Amino acid sequence: MTTWLASVIAVAGTLLGSISTYVFQRAGAARAERFTRDQRLREERIAAYSAYAAAITDLRRGVITLWFTRRRHADGADPEVWSARAEADRLGAAAAHARFRVRLLAGDDALVALAIAAAEPIGDIAAAADRTELTGHEERSEQALGAFITAAGDQIR
Repeated sequence: MTTWLASVIAVAGTLLGSISTYVFQRAGAARAERFTRDQRLREERIAAYSAYAAAITDLRRGVITLWFTRRRHADGADPEVWSARAEADRLGAAAAHARFRVRLLAGDDALVALAIAAAEPIGDIAAAADRTELTGHEERSEQALGAFITAAGDQIR
């Protein structure tokens, strides 16, 4: 009977050890999976936020180029104006695409609002009456983009 009791205790101990090992490994695997998922999301956010900032900067440059090109060619029919307009449109589409990625990945309505606000002054650049107004809109655009970058950096840190 002593042998039988010792065997039951040994089997129970082995079973308990196997179960506890399984539980700890499963918890560790879940932790590792969560860490990997969070890290991947962080990297995707960094890429999306950086791409958006670059797209807004490129769009601003394209619209400013269009503004100056229009001033050089007042009739607006010059091929250089059409080329600048086409480039500004292409950059606007790229910025919109980048903004969609920000909206998908941000998970924060305030950050999305800052992203949208960063693009708003660029429309005003195209309608600027003179160079002083153009510079004012450009500075507003840079400040709005800076606010977005600051908030995005806070989120991914």
